[in-house]
Amino acid sequence: VTMDLSQAFKSAVQKALGKPVIIADSFHFSRYIYWALSKVRIRVQEQFHPYDRKRCKRIRGLLYKRKKALTPAEKIRIQHYLDLHPDLQTAYDIKEAYQAWFDTNKRKERRDVRQTLHDFYQLVRDTHLPEFIKAIGTLERWETEIINAFIYPHLSNGFVEGINNRTKVIKRTSYGFKNFSRFRAKILTQHFIKDFDISVG
Repeated sequence: VTMDLSQAFKSAVQKALGKPVIIADSFHFSRYIYWALSKVRIRVQEQFHPYDRKRCKRIRGLLYKRKKALTPAEKIRIQHYLDLHPDLQTAYDIKEAYQAWFDTNKRKERRDVRQTLHDFYQLVRDTHLPEFIKAIGTLERWETEIINAFIYPHLSNGFVEGINNRTKVIKRTSYGFKNFSRFRAKILTQHFIKDFDISVG
């Protein structure tokens, strides 16, 4: 069973299915690292000059991007803000280390995943950044399920996430439904006959 890091969902699955193999979806455990980076950015940018503080908010996407994928101009732009506070530089380095760990373990022997993950934990602890210490606490609690994500790399809950997202969009654009049966019919229509052209004229 592939899932996000919901303890309630995990407990329900274990109760219903006994002892299933539970896989943590890679998007859901990876985002804890990106959230930690964002929290560091938000914390340190309060100390910046108003000009830099305003523009630092706009580089979140670039901070998430892999360094090797940045253009020379983007690298210069990011480095300007990393130089303004050592915690932001450290947070960015941790994010890069995580991305390197993730990419490497997709290609190497699965038995090495646990050890390299523990090495990453130690790297984070050595930095003493509370945002990342909290993030790896979550990863540690879900370690077995995270390792399973590399044992079964072809499994993902992306399809289900897509259905959930489309359903939420239907609800939002319709400003809610008073009649559940109509809401259900609308969802089924959108998901199962979305590829048919029913336009007139």
